[in-house]
Amino acid sequence: MANYDLKELKTRMQKTVASLKDELGGLRTGRASASLLEPVVVEAYGSRMPLNQVATVTVPEPRMLSVQVWDRSMANAVEKAIRDSGLGLNPMGEGQVIRVPLPELNEQRRKELAKVAHNYAEQARVAVRHIRRDGMDALKKAEKDGDMSQDDAKKQSDLVQKATDDAVAEIDTIVAQKEQEIMQV
Repeated sequence: MANYDLKELKTRMQKTVASLKDELGGLRTGRASASLLEPVVVEAYGSRMPLNQVATVTVPEPRMLSVQVWDRSMANAVEKAIRDSGLGLNPMGEGQVIRVPLPELNEQRRKELAKVAHNYAEQARVAVRHIRRDGMDALKKAEKDGDMSQDDAKKQSDLVQKATDDAVAEIDTIVAQKEQEIMQV
């Protein structure tokens, strides 16, 4: 057989789902969490780096994050990255320390967070569909090269589709739970 491996495809899909869970874990539901800033990417030293590679994030109070920038010259870039992250945060720089007060969760803010959760979920669905396409391409190649009969290829493609459907269903369930959690007052 070519490079088709159903188990490997399922593993990749599960990693995508796990990644989504991590991203959604960072979406807060009323409490500050250092993981909230994990998706933030900073323009640093001529490249894009995750925030945790240029600063330390701590939670001094329930509604405040503190970002300790390691290199003072990076403070403005970090502040800008947090502001532009789409998380609706308004950082305040004080030298190497950037304070990030978390706004009270009003109805509009909850809806914004729910939208962010849906965006994460859509990215995960797209990733799962890419993995599915990789599997289908490998099956077509195996069939074309004569490594697999047409019937076997059909059976395997049905299994790939089922794995895809299962992963997408799991993503939908996870995002629905998160949305419920966000909208809970």
